Order: sequence, then structure tokens, then C-alpha cells
Amino acid sequence: MEIESVKCECCGLKEDCTQDYISEVKAKFDGKWLCGLCSEAVRDEVSRGKKQFGMEEAVRAHMSFCGKFNLNPAVGVANGMRQMLRRRSGDLSSSPSSSSSSSKKYTRSATTKLY
Repeated sequence: MEIESVKCECCGLKEDCTQDYISEVKAKFDGKWLCGLCSEAVRDEVSRGKKQFGMEEAVRAHMSFCGKFNLNPAVGVANGMRQMLRRRSGDLSSSPSSSSSSSKKYTRSATTKLY
């Protein structure tokens, strides 16, 4: 199997993948290749159902989001992970079974700067 370098069309992160895997990912995301984090963000947006995004709209929205932040791809991945974890922790803490003592949220200051 031949390995090829491919660039995410959302965040610009490069990964080495087989051609079969690249084709499989493109088939799922409207002909666009997305890295693992961007594909998870798009799937999450589709499954949330608040805006009733289809796959094509979710891909377009995520590409627009990534385009607003023309950063180093590694920084973009880190920011995406932070955003995804915040969403998930918010979903977990709002469950009816969580106790009031475990509902405290600890967050990092919003004044963190990237150099």
C-alpha cells in the first residue's frame, strides 16, 4: 500500500494516509478530505441537531469556522480539542444524575495569548 501525504481542507493539518483511507474520508465528507479532529467536529455538529445541519452544511460551516482562524495547524488542532472538550463537559454536567458538588466547572482564563 502506498502512503501519501494529504492536507485537511479545513484546518490545513497534514497527515500520511493510504489512498483507500483518503477515498473513504472524502466519500463521507462531500468530496473533501478532513483530518480526524475536523471530521469529529463535523459529525458532532450533524448529531447535535440544534440547527438541523446535513453533512454538506456542517462541512461548509466548519470550513468557514477554520478559515476565520488562519493559524498554525497544530494550534488549530489544540483549540479544536479544547472547544470539543468544553462542549462535552457541558453536556455531561447538565445531566440530571450529576450532583451539585460535582457540577463546579474549572476553566482556564480567557486571556491566554498565543505567540
